[in-house]
Amino acid sequence: MMSDKHSCCVYLGEELARYAFGDDHPFGPLRHDVFKQELYDRKLDSKVDILQPVMADQATLELFHEHDYIETVKKMSKLGIGYLDQGDTPAFIGMYEAASTVAGTVCNAIDRLINREYKRAFVPIAGLHHARRHIAAGFCVVNDCGIAIEYLNQHHHIKHVAYVDIDAHHGDGVFYGFEDDPNLIFADFHEDGRFLYPGTGAIYETGKGDAEGTKLNIPMPPGADDRAFMQVWPKVEDYLRRRKPEFILLQCGADSIEGDPITHMAYSESSHAYAAGRLRALADEYCDGMLLALGGGGYNHDNIAKTWTAVVEAMIASTK
Repeated sequence: MMSDKHSCCVYLGEELARYAFGDDHPFGPLRHDVFKQELYDRKLDSKVDILQPVMADQATLELFHEHDYIETVKKMSKLGIGYLDQGDTPAFIGMYEAASTVAGTVCNAIDRLINREYKRAFVPIAGLHHARRHIAAGFCVVNDCGIAIEYLNQHHHIKHVAYVDIDAHHGDGVFYGFEDDPNLIFADFHEDGRFLYPGTGAIYETGKGDAEGTKLNIPMPPGADDRAFMQVWPKVEDYLRRRKPEFILLQCGADSIEGDPITHMAYSESSHAYAAGRLRALADEYCDGMLLALGGGGYNHDNIAKTWTAVVEAMIASTK
C-alpha cells in the first residue's frame, strides 16, 4: 500500500556515508552530508519520507558478483590496506559493511517500490557502476546497479529493467555485465571515452550475441552543455518507449556538471532535473510509477548538493 505521507522516499544515514575513501580522496565522506544539508535547507525533507540504510547479506552481493571476489573484499576490509583493482579503489577498514549497506539500501528501495509503499526513491551514495562481476574499479567496491538489476530479475521476476546513466563516466560495469542480455534496456550518456576513464562506451557498442542492437551508448564531447544534452535526450525516450520497461533505474552522477574536478563536462543541474522528470513521466506510463534514482559520481560538493536535490525535486513534482 502506498505510504499515507509521500510518494517518494530518500535514504540517509551514517551507514551510507561510511562508503568513502578518506577525507583526501575525491570520493570522501562529506558527499552524503552536503546533499543531506541541502535537502533540509530546501525543506524537501517535508515532501519525502526519510528512511534508514539497510545492509545486504552476502548472497545478495553474489547475485551479481563472483563469490571469490566478495571473499576477497571481506578479507581486505578487515586489514584496510592495498587496492582492490589496479590502483583506483583502495581498501579501507569496514569496506565490506559499507559496500553491503549501499547494495542493501538499493534493494530495500526496490522492495518498497514493488510493494507499492512508494512510487519513487533516491539513494545518494549508490550508483557504483564501474565494478565488474570479478573485480572492483573506479572507486566502486561493488556494483549496486548490477545487483539491483539481478535482484529485480531473480527476486521480483521483472526482466525488462531500464538502466539510464547520465554520469560523466561510462557505466562499464553494468554494460559489460549485461552486454549479452537482450532484456536489459541500457542507455548511457557519458563523456567520450577517448578523453575520460574508463575509455569505453563507443557508439558502436550496442550489445553482443542475442543482445546485439539492444544497448544505447551516447558518447558526448568534452564541454557538452545543457543544449547538447537536450539535443540527444529524445533518442533515449524513443529507445525506452520502443522497449517498454517495467522498472526504471537512473544513475544521476553529478560529475557531468560543469566544474567537476576530474571530468570535462558542462551540464547544469537542469539537465539532471529534466532527465529525472521525463523518466518519472515514463515510469508513470509504463512502470506503475516505479523509478529509483542512484546518486552516482560527483566530486564537487556544491554540484552534488544542487544536482541531487534537483533530481529529488523533479521526482516529486506533479506529472504534466
